[in-house]
Amino acid sequence: MVGAGHGAGMAAANLRQYGFAGPITLIGEEPIPPYQRPPLSKAWLKGEADEDALTLKPESFYAEHGIDLRLGVRAEAIDRGAGRLRLSKGDDLAYDILILATGARPRRLDIEGANLEGVRVLRSAADAEALKAELGPGRRLAVIGGGYIGLEVAASARALGADAVVIEREARVLARVANQTLSDFFKSYHEARGVTFELGAEITGFEGANGRVAGVRLGDGRLIACDVVLVGVGAIPNDELAREAGLDCTTGVIVDEAARTSDASIFAIGDVTLRPMPLYNRLFRPESVPSALEQAKQAACAIAGRPGPPSEVPWNWSDQYDLKMQLAGLPFDVDEVLVRGDPANAHFAVFHLNQGMIQAVEAVNAPAEFMGGRQLIGSRRVIARERLADPSISMKEVAA
Repeated sequence: MVGAGHGAGMAAANLRQYGFAGPITLIGEEPIPPYQRPPLSKAWLKGEADEDALTLKPESFYAEHGIDLRLGVRAEAIDRGAGRLRLSKGDDLAYDILILATGARPRRLDIEGANLEGVRVLRSAADAEALKAELGPGRRLAVIGGGYIGLEVAASARALGADAVVIEREARVLARVANQTLSDFFKSYHEARGVTFELGAEITGFEGANGRVAGVRLGDGRLIACDVVLVGVGAIPNDELAREAGLDCTTGVIVDEAARTSDASIFAIGDVTLRPMPLYNRLFRPESVPSALEQAKQAACAIAGRPGPPSEVPWNWSDQYDLKMQLAGLPFDVDEVLVRGDPANAHFAVFHLNQGMIQAVEAVNAPAEFMGGRQLIGSRRVIARERLADPSISMKEVAA
């Protein structure tokens, strides 16, 4: 396995659980065993979690289960004809089966000052540790990008006593991933807790003093002063290894419902993949932990000769302040958007419908709506919109 993130770590564990007895080698660039990434923008930044808390399995687990864990090593090339993998430390490994779990990397801005000290991204534990050291009372954080990661970091910064401004080029936050109702709610919730916003803003560069960032220059000429910048403007799949090996790729490595690539002996899982979404009859790159874990099961089942897991309803989550945001499904081919509950109470859900069937739900502090919506998405049943819109009718009754 190339890549030792959450998906790969679980794929290795799944293979042993499913009875695969052959040798497994897990290769990771980072110096620590597979760990959870979502808490990096939340619990890690706030000092509520450390490496031990985030690690999936103790390092002893891998040795005990015959998994050769090689950390601080990078895969440099795949020789498909010979079935060999070239590593950065000069080793050559033979493989019968290869799993690519190379993930994605943060997109960076190609603008003046992008290389100044204090201009940061957030993907790894090392990134989170460096950012945490920059935050605290009296510090000023500028977040570039109003997506979920940016908003989570802004919330963590405020919890640490730092000032935070979110700079977004679109007219609203979460513009590429959420409904207008949700965008308005999160913006207001953050503003009430001291976060400021610059929307519809063009960034022309970062300005610094003595090699360190001191401000963000906007297209209208204003300078937003700051001590540290987080760039959170999306991610690029690390598919170069696959492309150079001649595997089919577009916006990621193309895989089937067993996580198999165009080479029958090579699988790919996680953020690097463009994968089938059978419920929506299309390929998509979800960029989520649940998706990576689902593909880890798919690949492990195929390799171990077991039936694949049932088709899943994709889901994800975001924690900000005291809010638990849970998302299920994908809002494709939507002809109606319905809000259940009152956003003013911070307890509501936004349902996306297509001809009376739920395509997706975004639930804020509404676990019943998330769970019920997720089940109804999977069932592909037409539901009565009037009953769904009435929060006095339980989700169980809606589904009845």
